Amino acid sequence: MKSKVILIAVACILLVLMTVTDTYAQCPMCKMSAESNLAAGGTEGKGLNTGILYLLALPYLMVGVLAYVWYKKRTVNRE
Repeated sequence: MKSKVILIAVACILLVLMTVTDTYAQCPMCKMSAESNLAAGGTEGKGLNTGILYLLALPYLMVGVLAYVWYKKRTVNRE
């Protein structure tokens, strides 16, 4: 039963990762600033979206690691 649940969870995660679309994580003010910088020949706006998305991913990664550690400790105590 556990293996079936794990298989379904892994399949869902893979499905989500395979269907990712481009996202734009900028507020309107940041977007205008980056666009005007790029139009003026600057290069600071090129990595702005990627940086914002990395900052957004960090809390989710931390929660995932904590959940994994909690799960492992919980299963070790039951055995």
